Amino acid sequence: MDTDPINFGTDGWRATLDTFTDERVRAVGQAVADYLSEAEEAGPVVVGYDARPTSEGFAESLAEVLAGNGFDVLLPERDCPTPLVAHAVVERGAAGAMMVTASHNPPEYNGVKFIPDDGAPALPEVTERIEANLRAADPKTTDEWGDVERVDLVASHAEHARDLVGADLSGLTVAYDAMHGSGRGVTDALLESMGAEVVRLRTERDEAFGGSPPEPSAENLRELVERVQSGDADIGVANDGDSDRLAIVTPERGFLDENLFFAATYDSMLDDRSGPAVRTVSTTFLIDRIAEDHGEQVYETPVGFKWVAQAIGEHDALVGGEESGGFTIRGHVREKDGVLMALLAAATEAEEPYDDRVDRLEAEHGRIVADKISVDCPDAEKERVIDDLADHIPDEVAGQAVADVVTVDGFKLLLDDGSWMLVRPSGTEPKMRVYAESSSEERSRAILADGRELVEPLV
Repeated sequence: MDTDPINFGTDGWRATLDTFTDERVRAVGQAVADYLSEAEEAGPVVVGYDARPTSEGFAESLAEVLAGNGFDVLLPERDCPTPLVAHAVVERGAAGAMMVTASHNPPEYNGVKFIPDDGAPALPEVTERIEANLRAADPKTTDEWGDVERVDLVASHAEHARDLVGADLSGLTVAYDAMHGSGRGVTDALLESMGAEVVRLRTERDEAFGGSPPEPSAENLRELVERVQSGDADIGVANDGDSDRLAIVTPERGFLDENLFFAATYDSMLDDRSGPAVRTVSTTFLIDRIAEDHGEQVYETPVGFKWVAQAIGEHDALVGGEESGGFTIRGHVREKDGVLMALLAAATEAEEPYDDRVDRLEAEHGRIVADKISVDCPDAEKERVIDDLADHIPDEVAGQAVADVVTVDGFKLLLDDGSWMLVRPSGTEPKMRVYAESSSEERSRAILADGRELVEPLV
């Protein structure tokens, strides 16, 4: 069997269905079973799956392989969000979990990832060991097989989320867009259980996701924006396909930049709590300014929620997140959770509207405009491009001197006026990413243009 196409990238293995076959999925299940046996992990294994038409079948194949290797397996009663699976690992004392999902990718994709026993994303030393174990499924004799049981993962996660956030949403109307993903009947039900009136969009299961990928970007949430800005709801919330990420829509701003959502939510949490924040290198410095005002620290990590999760654990952070819409908070599993964060967003809005809070934060700390572009780059060339970039760092970008260079992940050029540019390789696509943050659209566009001119000749 050819296992060469199986590669655990930023968040597990994803591929189109011509490559993502049952045989290879079973090989991943065997590799995880071998890893858990080598690590002498006890307890059941949770196997979750998203709303894609092929996902439940792949999950059942994984359950069969794991049971065939002597592990008891817990399968959810229905497709469910990834964060519910991560929560179940910790709540049930499981040895780990496998999740069948391609997240926000189009319907012709699927994927699988492993979640360790702490509920946080697997670090490279774990996924490298799993990749090294890849082989055809090899079950034990029948009398050594584990049991496979169907369980409810929704109720316990909802109870935990309600206890952790503790909000009364009576009088608040939330428009919720499930994008036909696994958040349907989960996120909206959680919001309703806390007193909110919920206006539902795309909460039917649709194998084609309505013709667009379940990615909660501004261009994919036009109807949600219209519903909120027309006055049908106080706030809009959307989840991606497996509901580990979210997007927020407000009456004044429409689609709320994830950086501003992170900053405003952290600011709100600091009203009655304390603690540092963890953010990726591509996430706004506005977090740092808010933290400084409250005497708190900010810890910067490479891009990838596994690094955010690791830093949350090391520093007992109040909140951790990334500019792509993934967040979690203290008291919860260290995995991004778009269901929990939807409830926290609604609670924050009920306390003070996001539009008002963001207005105040920008008045206090200055406006931020964040943007990014991509430059095509073959995966095999990414490391060379970054190495070459080290010898081509400019003295200035968009008319501002480079004051410092941060190398946490790629090269982040800090400019004299407080703006910055980041160049790093994508972990999921054959591209180099160029990010910019400044105080205006014009400045950010100029920074990105200089970034493109810097990177393209090196590819």
